[in-house]
Amino acid sequence: MMKKLLSYLRLIRVNQWVKNSFIFLPAFFSLKLTDTHVVLQLLVSFIGFSLIASSVYVFNDMLDVKEDRLHPVKRNRPLASGLVSTAEGIGLIGVLLAIGLSIFLFFIQDPLVLLIVLLYLVQNVLYTIKLKHISILDIVIIAVGFVLRIALGGLISDTVLSHWIILMTFVLALFLALAKRRDDVFNFVRTGVSPRKNLQGYNLEFLNVAITCMATVVVVCYVMYCTSEEVINRFGKNVYLTSFFVILGMLRYLQLTFVWLISGSPTAVLLKNRFLQVIILGWILSFFAIIYYNLKW
Repeated sequence: MMKKLLSYLRLIRVNQWVKNSFIFLPAFFSLKLTDTHVVLQLLVSFIGFSLIASSVYVFNDMLDVKEDRLHPVKRNRPLASGLVSTAEGIGLIGVLLAIGLSIFLFFIQDPLVLLIVLLYLVQNVLYTIKLKHISILDIVIIAVGFVLRIALGGLISDTVLSHWIILMTFVLALFLALAKRRDDVFNFVRTGVSPRKNLQGYNLEFLNVAITCMATVVVVCYVMYCTSEEVINRFGKNVYLTSFFVILGMLRYLQLTFVWLISGSPTAVLLKNRFLQVIILGWILSFFAIIYYNLKW
């Protein structure tokens, strides 16, 4: 019984829920994390959105069973390994969607929020069925998914999204998706087994350049954001100090990608790499201190 439960938890990829924390970013930057009602709404939405996202993961694994069995890591997934049957997977999708959508229908009760959730769901179903097999478009869809997360958080917290947060979220997501694709291509070069149909649209040379370009764009955009008149007028001139953590974070991820060759799953990298965790925690704490307590050095 316990083994089956653990298989279900692995199948819905609870560890991937950390990506949905982007929902909280608009409230964080708009100084609304001290509002109990907003935080409660965000927490409920986080759970609902995560359940819906998990239903897509299960659907994806059902369609990718044959390909996953050829992948050195993915072959251990519950469906690919046979720990969970296809029938159980279908039932699990129904339960996840029913609970997730009910949360937005009966607790959040905002038509625009529900529209974004449905848009995310439809986009990812299409991604799973077809779009993930089209190179470049596949990573763009992933990046748009992160933008939809912050759009959801903006609506729930009643925050107008700035062009900065939209742009940086999109570019950062592109960077992470490209790093993941590089891992797929590297494994293909090493083993001769392709886990994806769209890898012919990528090679290591292209991905190395693209990853480096996106890393540069992320850092430049963030520094421009920190030193913009809009941010200085609102939060003071010390926000630029948080850019050191962003630069360190990007350098660390580039090191993990090019030197240690462990960029397969951004979530796995984040959950396992202590140095990267310390950098992100430092960024959060420093930003929080500056914008919530107007801390000056």
